[in-house]
Amino acid sequence: MIIVDLNQIILSNLLADGSVSKGHKIDENMVRHMILNTIRSINVKFKSEYGELIIATDNSNYWRKQYFPYYKAHRKKAQKESKTDWKHVYDILNKIRQEIKDYLPYRVIDIESAEADDTIGTLCHKFGTELNMGEQILVVSADKDFIQLQIYANVKQWDPIRKRWLSHNDPKQYLMEHIIKGDSGDGVPNILSPDNCFVIGERQTPVTSKRMQKYLALFPEQMESPVDRNYFRNETLIDLSKVPDEIKEKIMDSYNEQEGKDKSKMLNYFIEYKLRNLTECIGEF
Repeated sequence: MIIVDLNQIILSNLLADGSVSKGHKIDENMVRHMILNTIRSINVKFKSEYGELIIATDNSNYWRKQYFPYYKAHRKKAQKESKTDWKHVYDILNKIRQEIKDYLPYRVIDIESAEADDTIGTLCHKFGTELNMGEQILVVSADKDFIQLQIYANVKQWDPIRKRWLSHNDPKQYLMEHIIKGDSGDGVPNILSPDNCFVIGERQTPVTSKRMQKYLALFPEQMESPVDRNYFRNETLIDLSKVPDEIKEKIMDSYNEQEGKDKSKMLNYFIEYKLRNLTECIGEF
């Protein structure tokens, strides 16, 4: 099983050349070709070893935002202040994502209120094994959040941006440290800092090496308030085993319902959008 973090890969590629960040309009046909060719190249590289390719996408109205109002709030502010027409970018990405659902042979897991992280975490927790048995699972993403899933012996991660394997010798400790330190990229403060510190521009209370060792030695319930409350906040947001049950059920329902998709619609789709180069290698999808 190859699970592709589609939005993360595509946005990384779009931002890499600098044109989007400079406010230049992006060409829909170029983006379509780039997305499809990225999927093709991942499939070619890993299909023989890992099997079926599955696409995980971000939807809207994230459950984490409902749980924690400051989740990714600073990103919205940065997007409003940037030169990029993000609505135009996301309109194109959403259009092409729907095309992939309709015409390509891959299961596309796109659940309301869920992110790609939820799909990747749910599938890995469902099919992961402590011994290296059963189906091999490959997570294709540059996001180090997924290192936590390497508690399973059959889960590996490939960073397609830097073309490297991501691994850790102690994924359980990595998760604990991640929870303690928070995730500034997602607007999640460390456990010593208040909920709104990123939004109001307040500096976080540093988690020194000494403090880190102290908290790693404690069970969460042994921590004193408000640190224990903030640990629980971060655990809920970061630990992918904590995805709400109703989201997990919808992910698994979508996964099972899409079994057996075929390639019968691909050729007409490629012809309609004049994807001549991809038509020549249609067998690689």
